[in-house]
Amino acid sequence: MMEKEEIFSKVLRAGRRTYFFDVRATKADDYYLTITESKKFTNDDGSFHYKKHKIYIYKEDFTEFKEILAEMTDYIISEKGDEVISERHQKDFKKEYNNGEEDELKTPESFTDIDFDDI
Repeated sequence: MMEKEEIFSKVLRAGRRTYFFDVRATKADDYYLTITESKKFTNDDGSFHYKKHKIYIYKEDFTEFKEILAEMTDYIISEKGDEVISERHQKDFKKEYNNGEEDELKTPESFTDIDFDDI
């Protein structure tokens, strides 16, 4: 099935993900929304490929979709805040404290030696 040309489009680039928001027309010339996530993957040889996932949202579902999306995003922000926790796990992440000092990177040498024979 060949899709018609987009009527209106927006793109959100987010790291290795790109989100495409496209308004399209049905055969009856009514509009619907497609949201496509395109994610870039790098192969071992340095080449890359994309995986795409697409959802279709029709007008009769807009109100409930918007309400649930708002409820879910509000819940996530209220429970976990705005900080992107996964950034903490990046090798070059440095947490800043309120006083502006950076978190000291812990190395194995910075821990106290424990001899389990003493226990």
